[in-house]
Amino acid sequence: MEESAKARGTGIAKRSPDYIRQKMEEGKAVIAVTKDGVWVGFCYIEAWQHEKYVANSGLIVSPAFRKTGVATHIKRRIFELSREKYPQAKIFGLTTGLAVMKINSDLGYEPVTYSELTTDEEFWKGCRSCINYDILMSKNRKNCLCTAMLFDPEEAAAKLQQKQAERPPVSVDREPVMPRRSLRKELSLFERWTRFKQFVLLKTFRKKDEGQSSEKRKSILSFLFW
Repeated sequence: MEESAKARGTGIAKRSPDYIRQKMEEGKAVIAVTKDGVWVGFCYIEAWQHEKYVANSGLIVSPAFRKTGVATHIKRRIFELSREKYPQAKIFGLTTGLAVMKINSDLGYEPVTYSELTTDEEFWKGCRSCINYDILMSKNRKNCLCTAMLFDPEEAAAKLQQKQAERPPVSVDREPVMPRRSLRKELSLFERWTRFKQFVLLKTFRKKDEGQSSEKRKSILSFLFW
């Protein structure tokens, strides 16, 4: 997990082998393997604040199996397992990866502010091993390069009930055609927003190259909104 985080240029909460082993023994982990027993991927569950909040942590896929859709399957299964074990808990995550954001969005997560996440100090201690920890603390733990996403079971149930109430009656002759979201367009806008957020935070924190020319500023902005 640590080597993968270094390759991505991000951080990850370091856990001991004994801690990871305990998650497996408690049935709070998803382990992906091939039929021949080759390890493919892994993810585990952590509960915080007296099981009011749950995080799916340590998602990792073996380099040989990346970009095959395995991460999506692992995320879906760990999400289902979290709902089975903690049906009333809010499931949250912090990520800088657009691929993970897309998977989370498909599962029903919504982008939220950091104030809506757990206040458990043990969770935030895990951020110390992240390369962006100084930025997090400089913002009083209210913002960072990661995007916070949250699945609230109560809100999800209310939205589902509302959709069912608004659904048109089913005709005997033909099935209703439900409108589809333009997910590609939404992700494009979300990607631009993420790039802009990272640009602003890094610029504020580092305060480098204050004397850059107007032409350089234009090139940066054109990249962000390309």
